[in-house]
Amino acid sequence: MSNNSQNLSFNAGQAKGQTQEKASNLMDKTSNAAQSAKESLSEGGQQLKQKAQGATEAIKEKTGLNK
Repeated sequence: MSNNSQNLSFNAGQAKGQTQEKASNLMDKTSNAAQSAKESLSEGGQQLKQKAQGATEAIKEKTGLNK
């Protein structure tokens, strides 16, 4: 293999490695963002559930249904 051909092959290998690393980093970031969104939605759902339960209890007390 000529020197020029070896250099081209080496550079192609480096480019491939860099592309794979960037893709891996992007996948990690995407996964982290998805996990964060999932946690945020879960927390929001819990807060909504608590508010609904509180409202239900308040209505029961006002209407005398909790006795």
